[in-house]
Amino acid sequence: MNFQCGSVAPAVSLAVAALLCAPASRAQDAEDLAKKLSNPVAAMISVPFQYNYDHRYGTDDSGHKSVLNVQPVVPIELNADWNLISRTIVPIVSQTNIQSGTSQSGLGDITQSFFFSPKKPGAGGLIWGVGPVLLLPTGTDSALSARKWGAGPTFVLLKQEGPWTYGMLANHIWAGGGDSNRPSISNTFVQPFLSYTTKDAWTYGINTESTYDWKNRQWSVPINFTVGKLIKVGTQPINLTGGLRYWAEGPDSGPKGLGLRFVVTFLFPK
Repeated sequence: MNFQCGSVAPAVSLAVAALLCAPASRAQDAEDLAKKLSNPVAAMISVPFQYNYDHRYGTDDSGHKSVLNVQPVVPIELNADWNLISRTIVPIVSQTNIQSGTSQSGLGDITQSFFFSPKKPGAGGLIWGVGPVLLLPTGTDSALSARKWGAGPTFVLLKQEGPWTYGMLANHIWAGGGDSNRPSISNTFVQPFLSYTTKDAWTYGINTESTYDWKNRQWSVPINFTVGKLIKVGTQPINLTGGLRYWAEGPDSGPKGLGLRFVVTFLFPK
């Protein structure tokens, strides 16, 4: 007897059909969720906990830093055609020998972005969002904060074709208000990204999170290679990601060589 999910053969009960179709349906749901996670403006609440470790800071390569970024993404439905996507980055930092042989730990400066994004893809399947980005001087230690208020524009543009997701997220922040003894900021952030999601919800990705400091005319360019898997713990979807990052370019006092990245993301689909 031939049987295809989506239709019930006369000799097959609904209960048997449900059992036969459930595994394929669950796999498709997992794949769809994993692909949504690759879309920065997907209409889905997610809460990533992203841990990064980098080392070889300073002229003697003795400095190292750990950063746990708590990055909640919350979509807000504006009307039948538009969403507002809130993306927040809250860094919790621990560092040693970054500044004058001392150690600091605490909260860093928060970056808050808002993207106005159409609910449906545009011409050619393009997905996009645009809005403001804010820098908030929330750092609990002077070594963990720019002590400046900042703002600027941000945008994201991407396309999803089959298992592939590719695009770019970028912003520019000017910061001048705040502590007059601290230098002003003019930084451009550029993040091109490419990922491939399999039918069993594995995602392989590569991106750069490059920043150009216009004041010091200096690039910082980490290249991230990651592998992620969507799982369920009970009914809770969770994406687990691990990878390496390589510092291709940076200031003399910045990190060098290889770093680590681990991410645990809790997903709350509608």
